[in-house]
Amino acid sequence: MADAGLTNGAFYAHCESQEELVREALCSALDQRKEALQASVDAGLGSEAWIRRYLSPRHRDAPADGCFTAALVAEIARRPQTTRDAFALKFNEAIDVIAHQLPGGSARARRRTATALYGMVVGTLQLARAVGDRKLADEILANGIEAALVLVRRLDDAPGAGSGERRQRGQS
Repeated sequence: MADAGLTNGAFYAHCESQEELVREALCSALDQRKEALQASVDAGLGSEAWIRRYLSPRHRDAPADGCFTAALVAEIARRPQTTRDAFALKFNEAIDVIAHQLPGGSARARRRTATALYGMVVGTLQLARAVGDRKLADEILANGIEAALVLVRRLDDAPGAGSGERRQRGQS
């Protein structure tokens, strides 16, 4: 609080507890992540571009500027239920954005793939950040990209991938 130029009294006038502050910061960061995902969709970048950007050495090497989920998901798991519920709500919003940009498959299949894909890229990024060997970290990222693209291509090759539902989402 002192670094922010506030007293404890000023803090508690805005937030009832430290946990409320954690939830507000969490929701704000996850809203920013969702907006960035949506911006890439709006710009016409496909899922492959998003995967490659997420699992890039640049993202790996800048944890303070990167994905909040990859940086703090283990800590979120230890927070009170209300904070984990807030995370789950924002997580689901991000999954919806990812699922919408995936090619082919039914809405349900895209959501399942989006959930697996997000978990895969977050875990891959965490592992690449955790190892001290840069060559190994680069290998982890490259293998994660390859595996994530297999998931996306499998969905695109699924029966019904060229169905009217896909065309309705504005894809050809």
